[in-house]
Amino acid sequence: MAQKDSLNVKNKDSVVYKQAYGIRLGIDLSRPATSFLDDNYTGLEIVGDYRLTQKMYAAAEIGNEKKTIEEDLYDFTASGSYIKLGIDYNTYANWYGENNAIFVGGRYAFGSFSQTLNNSQIFDTNRYWHPEDFVVGNSAPMEYKSLNASWIEAVLGIKAELFANIFLGASVRLGALITNKDPEGFRNLFIPGFNRVTDSSIFGVGYNYSLTYFIPLYKKDKKPSKKKELTTE
Repeated sequence: MAQKDSLNVKNKDSVVYKQAYGIRLGIDLSRPATSFLDDNYTGLEIVGDYRLTQKMYAAAEIGNEKKTIEEDLYDFTASGSYIKLGIDYNTYANWYGENNAIFVGGRYAFGSFSQTLNNSQIFDTNRYWHPEDFVVGNSAPMEYKSLNASWIEAVLGIKAELFANIFLGASVRLGALITNKDPEGFRNLFIPGFNRVTDSSIFGVGYNYSLTYFIPLYKKDKKPSKKKELTTE
């Protein structure tokens, strides 16, 4: 009689896994470090993200940069602020209790800045009158205000939890200019948040090293992965 009845064995796990959702805020470590080492640069960037789903995060960076670049024919100073908004997707499968990330993402960025042409020289192939140097173009600084640019970025990065709620991260960014308002009589050679601009390409490369703190706001249930049911007849 017992053999006629099917034996249905199901592994049921009543344990409910909780995962924290909240805001992660911090700074980009590379910009203060560069400001300390390079007299021609000052910068600060605030970074943050907000967890939307198990894998998806809304992300943002807000920063300010001032950089002086010296070339053979001119030197100039670019100064301004920028904001970047976008999404990060975590591709790393964490064990229970882990919060590390290997992520890909994208940003839309907008920057507002000014350019100051500190001095310039004119390239002249005839060096008879100026054999040792080029002809002086201007010696008084010329400031170009109300400039702006927008671009998109592809992001690849990691975040590792060093201690409880404290994360160390790094990312590389490939940007492509969408708009770029050049000053009259000059051109944008450095855009805060984007980096150097060249004649032959709309692309720019950037990076950051972040130290962030996670502020948990609430928790959501995460059920363990389903196990196969064993049915014996």
